[in-house]
Amino acid sequence: MLSDRRHYYDINDLTEKCNEKLADAGFPEVTRRCIEKDLHYLEYDPFFAELERFRVCGKNCVRYVNPSFSIFQKELSDEESNLILEVLNTIGQFDGLAHFEWLDRFKIGLGLKERPKIISFSNNPYLQNSNLLGSLFDNASNQVVVELEYHTFSDPKKRSIIFHPYLLKQYNSRWYIIGAADVDGKILNFALDRIDKVTPMPEVKYSPCEVDLSERFEDIVGVTLYENRAIEHIVFWVGDKSKDYIITKPIHESQKTIKGDADGNLRMKYTQFKNGIFFSIDCIPNYELIRELCSFGKELLVLEPTSVQEDVFSRIQQMYNDYNSLRT
Repeated sequence: MLSDRRHYYDINDLTEKCNEKLADAGFPEVTRRCIEKDLHYLEYDPFFAELERFRVCGKNCVRYVNPSFSIFQKELSDEESNLILEVLNTIGQFDGLAHFEWLDRFKIGLGLKERPKIISFSNNPYLQNSNLLGSLFDNASNQVVVELEYHTFSDPKKRSIIFHPYLLKQYNSRWYIIGAADVDGKILNFALDRIDKVTPMPEVKYSPCEVDLSERFEDIVGVTLYENRAIEHIVFWVGDKSKDYIITKPIHESQKTIKGDADGNLRMKYTQFKNGIFFSIDCIPNYELIRELCSFGKELLVLEPTSVQEDVFSRIQQMYNDYNSLRT
C-alpha cells in the first residue's frame, strides 16, 4: 500500500485495509495508534524507509518515496539471521500467544534456516486459562481497555472490572496481568487462572501508565503489594546445607550477607548458631515472601523483626497442627 501510486492512503485507510487482511487471516484488529507507530519504526534502523507525507483530496496521505522499496530487500548477515531467529524462537516459547503463528511465516519470508534453540524458558503446561495470554498481550500492546470477569481463590463467585492492561508478568510459573482499575486508577494485578473472560472495550478511552511499574516490584517478592505496609529490615539465618543456594539465588534483590562485627554480634545474641550464615533483606512483607521463607524448613530461621517471625511461625504452626490431625 505504501508503494501504491494508483491510490492515496491516509492513516485511517491504512488501518482499515490492514484490519481487513487481519480479519481474513483470523487475527485480531490493530489500532490506528499501532499503525502510526509502525510507520515511525519503518523510518529508523534497521529499515531506514523514506516516507513522504502529503495532503491530497482533503486527506493527509503517506507513502514510500521510492515505490520499489521493500523491507525484505536488505541482506542479512549470518550473525543478524541467527540473532533474529533466536529472538523469534524465544518469543514462540510463551504458551497462549495464539496469534503468534505469523512467526513461522515471518521466518520463511526472511529466509531464515531453523536451528536448535539455545535459550529455553520453563513454563507450566497445566496453567489454567493460558489461552488468555495472547488476548491480554494484544490489548495491552494496542492500549485497549478491557472488561475482566474473574473470581478469587477463596470465592468462586464471578465479578467484573473495567481494566486498563499495562504489563504481563510471570512469577513462580504463573502469569499475571498488571494494570489500573478504570474507576479510580488503582494499580491491580490478576492471575490469569483467576480470569474467566476478557472483553475488549475500544470505546473506552485508554489511560497509559504514568508510573514505572518496574519500581513497583523492587520492594517486594512476587506480585502482591500492600500499599499501607512499610519496608522491613529482615534478618535470617541459613544453615550450611542451603547457604550456597541462598547466595546464588537471593530471596530478594536487596539481600546481603552479614559479615564482620555484625555477624559476631548476632552470634553472641543467638548462641545456638555455631555454623551457617546470617543474611538480611529490605522489603515489604507479603504472602509470597512468607511462603518463600517457609519453603526452606529448618534450614532458614527468621530472627528479626518479630512480626515477620510470627507470620512464619503461624504458618508452620498451622502446618504442624494439620499434619498432627492426620496422624492421630
